[in-house]
Amino acid sequence: DKNIYIAGIILNQVGGERHEGKLRAAIEYYTDIPLIGAVRRDSRLIIEERHLGLMPSNEDKQAQTKINRIAEIVAEQVDLEQLFNIATEAKTVLVGSRYYKYKSQKKEKVKIGIIRDAAFGFYYHNDLEALQEAGADLIFIDALHDSRLPAVDALFIGGGFPEEKMESLSQNNSLKGEIRDAIERAMPVYAECGGLVYLSRQLTWREKTCKMVGALPFDTVIEKRPQGRGYVKFRETGHGLWPLLNSKGQPTEFYAHEFHYSKAINLPSQLTYAYKVLRGQGLDGQNDGIVYKNTLASYVHLRDVENNRWTQRFIHFVRQKCFK
Repeated sequence: DKNIYIAGIILNQVGGERHEGKLRAAIEYYTDIPLIGAVRRDSRLIIEERHLGLMPSNEDKQAQTKINRIAEIVAEQVDLEQLFNIATEAKTVLVGSRYYKYKSQKKEKVKIGIIRDAAFGFYYHNDLEALQEAGADLIFIDALHDSRLPAVDALFIGGGFPEEKMESLSQNNSLKGEIRDAIERAMPVYAECGGLVYLSRQLTWREKTCKMVGALPFDTVIEKRPQGRGYVKFRETGHGLWPLLNSKGQPTEFYAHEFHYSKAINLPSQLTYAYKVLRGQGLDGQNDGIVYKNTLASYVHLRDVENNRWTQRFIHFVRQKCFK
């Protein structure tokens, strides 16, 4: 493509000096594109992965040390000065403003507890910002070490790897009890994936079982293969606590995603569901989004986008319950 200007090449995963020499010779013979670096295979560059993907930064306390080491290795093998010079010659790219804006909120703030620690860290940063702009003060909670639930109006428990910390989560009986009592008192709670697992009765993984919060009437187990993975299409049932409605005020469809190795087992037959699965797995291939009092727990991960402002609806629901 003659319309694409390639200003330089950095080789990656180079096997060694001989391999690099052959690559350099081929590039120099067939092109006039400058080769500004060659990064060789190195175990020190590997970032640990596990069954759901990369090791989350909230769990690996050595993340910055790892990043610094990778930077040192790359700097030794790439002409960074030439790279920066190329960057200064790049054409200006016009980027639009933030892809959505919120209406200013002058209503009373609500306090949303966010469980974020080494077990729960799957949160979209923009969704947390959206909660704040919708009128929430975010109070972060460590389910591994905090023994008490702070003074909050609602809870948001995101995804993560509760199985990796299941013993510590299980042993924190005081916090589990306070969360369970808050749910029974009808505090608004929203839980996604790992959060759903945490609210179940118990979690089984690698032939070991630990008790979880026990607020929802089912058990969870971690399987060896993915139980739900990819983009999903759901339809609101109308039983959700803050449902997405169309222009006529009727429950409508939306897209989201799921990615989990866990599955819910021993589900009772009489449950209220917020979502009907049109594509995907959810809880049982047909339903997702268990509704219990003012708690909504599901496997689906929502994203606050223009056609699904879930954060605004959630905050509006919390206000209704807290400031009647």
